[in-house]
Amino acid sequence: MADQVKVTSLDALESFRAALIIFVTKARRSVDELSEEVHRTRSWIQTQQRVHWEAQLRKRQKLFDQANQELISARFSEFKDSVQMQQMAVRKAKALVEEAEEKMRKIKHWSRDFDRYAEPMGKKVESLRTVLEHDMPKAIQYLVQVQRTLEAYTERYAPSAETTPTTETEPPTAPV
Repeated sequence: MADQVKVTSLDALESFRAALIIFVTKARRSVDELSEEVHRTRSWIQTQQRVHWEAQLRKRQKLFDQANQELISARFSEFKDSVQMQQMAVRKAKALVEEAEEKMRKIKHWSRDFDRYAEPMGKKVESLRTVLEHDMPKAIQYLVQVQRTLEAYTERYAPSAETTPTTETEPPTAPV
């Protein structure tokens, strides 16, 4: 069994450490962006979309009411074409109201249930954040310690010039 270790390249260890630092930096940034995106999505659903579709529902309901009034007026008039056009307008306005009501139902659902869907993934992301913020710096520090230990070892046990075999060569001869 050999008493010595043959260290061939400390550069590979340094290169791995540098790559690990870059990875940790990028991964932290990605985790932060993901958390921000989840927060923005929750806010978008609970505020912006709710406000938007409530306004759309009111607007579409007014259009529907107006179309109904115009249909009633058209029925009292003598123009049959006008009645058919108003009936189409009422159907179209009703479809728009139903669409807005469906959107409101979906927004209420997602406002209520968003956290239930996002939370399990959020826990996984937070455990990844813990690894990136606590475990990886320890691993990087450990790599630094390993590098120092190996550097000290190679300096102490590096083969000296006296023990390195040299090949003897004949001196070059001058042309005659």
